[in-house]
Amino acid sequence: MKLQLTLKDIAKHFNLSVSTVSRALRNDSTISEETRTKIMDYAKANKYKPNFIAANLRKKESNVIGIIIPEISNHFFSLIIAGVESVVDEHNYTLIITQSNEKMSKEIKCVQTLLSSRVAGVLASISKTTDSYEHFQEIIDNKVPLVFFDRRPKSLNADSVIVDDENGAFTAVEYLIKTGCKRIAYYGSHASLEIAVNRRNGYLRALRKYGIAEDRKIMYDCDTNLKAKEITYRVLAMDNRPDAIFAINDNTAAGAIYVAKRMGFSIPEDLSVCGFGDGFISENTDPSITSIDQFPFFTGKKAAELLLNKIKYPNPEETTGPLIIETSLIIRESTGNIIV
Repeated sequence: MKLQLTLKDIAKHFNLSVSTVSRALRNDSTISEETRTKIMDYAKANKYKPNFIAANLRKKESNVIGIIIPEISNHFFSLIIAGVESVVDEHNYTLIITQSNEKMSKEIKCVQTLLSSRVAGVLASISKTTDSYEHFQEIIDNKVPLVFFDRRPKSLNADSVIVDDENGAFTAVEYLIKTGCKRIAYYGSHASLEIAVNRRNGYLRALRKYGIAEDRKIMYDCDTNLKAKEITYRVLAMDNRPDAIFAINDNTAAGAIYVAKRMGFSIPEDLSVCGFGDGFISENTDPSITSIDQFPFFTGKKAAELLLNKIKYPNPEETTGPLIIETSLIIRESTGNIIV
């Protein structure tokens, strides 16, 4: 495999110093135009790419932003990244993307990698297994601007851009109730995640508003497609089975629908299902899934704008409180119509 061309390689080719080559590639006028042209043409022909990390280590200022996400494969987070990139590209920043894979140990390594790269700022969404936040405090202690998005640790004094999860969940469950559903199961997530607590609270608030008793027997720790497939067989085999399922995300909702159809249930006639996230899967499941749109592209843009503002006007002691993104219910085929 051919190794990437370095400044040293170019310097050796022209029998020049590395600093001369570096200045030539920056189009520094102290280097003759003839030399600059030769070096730039050679670099282009050999596909030379600047080492941004090395450059950051040599200077105090950085044009690199780091982002830590739980899962790149998750459609929500991929749209977050797209929103972030739309902003950082416009302001001539480079984005380093790291992934925790929902593991705190990997998340700590991501933080260390970004700090070692001397990034100008960090965007982060915590993993669902993260239960201590010293590694994020280290970012703050190093006076590196930090903005959380979607998932945040409430115990840290840091800016964040979050979705109005409680009202989103309330809207979804209220709609299910208005379509005639009276026994609504809840597929949730770890109580350590603020988004999980807020969505559960929205679910319970809707039940209370309409006088439906809370039943912990149909509330589950279930936030993946696989878990939904395992649990839904038992849920729908109950004597007093639910007539609806509200799931914390669309992948979980899709797993429930898959099992319900295999068991012979008709969606939504026998069972209504509502998800959260309005991702790619919600439109491409049969039937398509009613879901809560949390506007990830817009969330990513707002998080990036907030971070760039913190980089431009640094004040480590000042935070603005969470910026809350409103949600919207997207009605599709997995739920019935409101009963008038």
